[in-house]
Amino acid sequence: MTRRAPAFGLLSLLALALVPAVAQALAEFGIEGMGVVSTRAHETGATVSPDGQRIVFASDRDGGSGGSDLWQAVLRDGRWQDAAPLALNTGDNEVEPAFSADGAWLHFASDRSGGPGGFDLYRAPVQGGAVGAAEAVPGAVNTAGHERAPMPSPDGSRLLFASDGHGGAGGLDLFASKRSDDAWSMPAALSALNTPADEASAALLPTGVVVFERAGVGGTARLHRATCGEGGWTDAGALALSFNTEAGTTRRPVPDWNAPEELLVAGSARAPRAGGLDLYRMRAPRAAPGESCE
Repeated sequence: MTRRAPAFGLLSLLALALVPAVAQALAEFGIEGMGVVSTRAHETGATVSPDGQRIVFASDRDGGSGGSDLWQAVLRDGRWQDAAPLALNTGDNEVEPAFSADGAWLHFASDRSGGPGGFDLYRAPVQGGAVGAAEAVPGAVNTAGHERAPMPSPDGSRLLFASDGHGGAGGLDLFASKRSDDAWSMPAALSALNTPADEASAALLPTGVVVFERAGVGGTARLHRATCGEGGWTDAGALALSFNTEAGTTRRPVPDWNAPEELLVAGSARAPRAGGLDLYRMRAPRAAPGESCE
């Protein structure tokens, strides 16, 4: 398996050198694709193909079909290059992309017309680096409400997502659906993690930890980590990340299948910074012995 090049570029390293007060905290992070992936626009989530050669991300930059679109860049000479919108975009919003660990599917959420609700979950086949036409995720997942932030488990047996259409504790809540042939079963709520606030973007990492986002006050959001033990799921508190604060907006954790020890997140650091919400790479948290969520 090809290991992709580090995310740090010259601008990232210079920015770290100019901000000594946070340099130590940011030593484990790199902004992803300065000027190509992370730009002056808002980039709100990204996923890397299992071969490490492509990155698909959501952005509201100019040049797409309208709203938020999915873009793809390729790895060339150790850098992300040639960012271009995917053909599956519509004039509505396409957000929260996630490759399956085997690279066969690209999952995402969209509020395009034709679905049963507001935002629904979709997937598109991937073959030879080409992303095909989108189709609704099959099974008992989409409702008349909103379904957001699809994330397949590492072994492909479960699909984690957020919904306000399957009941729950209030707002968007976290659910997991099991694969049944080529469809997804009626989902079960991750009840121990759900609150009256919005929970979304749960990701089961190859390191045995679940990371998810919880909405705060005034449009803020913060990433939390969860672990599993004999007593079930446990919210282990906010993820240790310098810009993952109560006053900030940090969201959409996605594992890099090509680099299982690493995690992509969307947020806004003091430096390095490209624009609105940018994409960053960090070390994935690990489960301690006996607390794996696998």
